[in-house]
Amino acid sequence: MAARPWVTPQEVREYSENAKVRERSDTRLAVDIARAEQYVMTYTHNKFDKCGAVPEAVKTAVLLLAESYGRNAVISAKGIKSETLDDYSYTAAEAVGADELDLAALLDEFVIVEPRNGITMRMRRL
Repeated sequence: MAARPWVTPQEVREYSENAKVRERSDTRLAVDIARAEQYVMTYTHNKFDKCGAVPEAVKTAVLLLAESYGRNAVISAKGIKSETLDDYSYTAAEAVGADELDLAALLDEFVIVEPRNGITMRMRRL
């Protein structure tokens, strides 16, 4: 397996535009990175143990996910969804899920197809 973590907390800080994500501790960012790596390995069925280094597209996906997990943690920690004061209304941003990050473009070429019940079936358009 390629040496983990594939992305460092410093790289997440450099990528993120969210000040609260940049202020998160190394320990919290390390957990976000570990979750992102696990998501990528589960999505692709690939532990990237046959390659010496993790491809850049995979690192980018992990970086995007880790930043998203950090941002979602900050949003959920606030606990305020919306607030109304007299004639002023405020609504907090919603959490972004992994499905909304469009990671398929980065990860699909690394997916390993696992046979079901010993059978792999491939279909093509006629």
